[in-house]
Amino acid sequence: METPDYDVAILGAGPAGAACALALHGHGLRVVMVDKATFPRDKVCGDAIPGLALKALRQLNPAWHAELLANLTPRADTRDSRVVAPNGRELRIRWQLPTFNSPRLHFDDHLLQLVRRHTATIIREGYVVRDIQTTPTGVQLLPADAEQKPLTARLLIACDGANSVAARRLTQRTIDKAYHCAAVRAYYSDIAGVDGTTTEFFFLHEYMAGYCWIFPVGNGVYNVGFGMLSEAVARQRVDLKKMLPQLLATHPELARRFAGAQQLSDLEGFVLPLGGRPRPLAGERFLLCGDAASLIDPLQGHGIDTAMQSGILAARQAVRSCQQNDFSPTFLADYEHQVARQITSKLARSYRLMRLVAPRPWLMNVGFAVARQPLLKRWLLRVAG
Repeated sequence: METPDYDVAILGAGPAGAACALALHGHGLRVVMVDKATFPRDKVCGDAIPGLALKALRQLNPAWHAELLANLTPRADTRDSRVVAPNGRELRIRWQLPTFNSPRLHFDDHLLQLVRRHTATIIREGYVVRDIQTTPTGVQLLPADAEQKPLTARLLIACDGANSVAARRLTQRTIDKAYHCAAVRAYYSDIAGVDGTTTEFFFLHEYMAGYCWIFPVGNGVYNVGFGMLSEAVARQRVDLKKMLPQLLATHPELARRFAGAQQLSDLEGFVLPLGGRPRPLAGERFLLCGDAASLIDPLQGHGIDTAMQSGILAARQAVRSCQQNDFSPTFLADYEHQVARQITSKLARSYRLMRLVAPRPWLMNVGFAVARQPLLKRWLLRVAG
């Protein structure tokens, strides 16, 4: 392969990829970002944007953070969560960091607009990667469309989501249902008993390895869904697309509140690769970030914050590698160490707690009662971020 066209190729323009491109700004590197979609594009998700994601953007550049908040609509600013235990007991939580919910159709596009406006990143949309090849001098992205030109770079940063081409090709990753979640969601309006600022979580006695959610996303619209550990889905033979409507029609509280609700979209499914165990995140001339690196929180189900954090860490590693012209697995392993220290150690604790509680509804009920104590509640908030 000839001299690569770029120093860094970012595969995927979602939150991990966008954060990576923003963090690479100002280092004089030739950066290309490719995505199979054309933005704005929908991303099936719960649409909750954790406070740590906003903190990561603000630490990169406070002006970018302010610009995002000034321009992003629709969104629902949220500080409170209502969590309902299997026995119906509830816990109210006020989070320490400001957060909001916004459809990924809009949030991801606004992040990408920051990249367009403030960096020299070359953005190639509608570029479907069929295969990836590495050589001693670089990495090559081979497009599915024969009319598109292959792209070459000194380093690949793969941010291409739960079904990552890079993770499959470069690490031979397979699905482990014990570290994998399946979920469905649809948008609703006219739900009774909502205030537009509170996220709600419902844990069910029958399906403990997951939860139902109601998230406001602005303009009177709510993201409603259910996610469950894939291992439990297979064991209990659950059809999530049938189960969620039945739940909304029969649950003692939800049936009343959804009696006059309007479903605004089809029920769509998605998958979440959970963190909690060691995985290869780096190799010869590549790094994995976000969902491609399986960085979803097993307990809370969110991953936008960890995606952006990992994208920023990958950018820092890319700068070091390009400066020293070292893209070996040994040198890139420092990225894995940084991700382990800052992200995956916490995800491992969340996974162990999830596995402890999931088969024991009584334990969750007791935990809810204990967590209402002020001192313990403050500790839980610090642990959860």
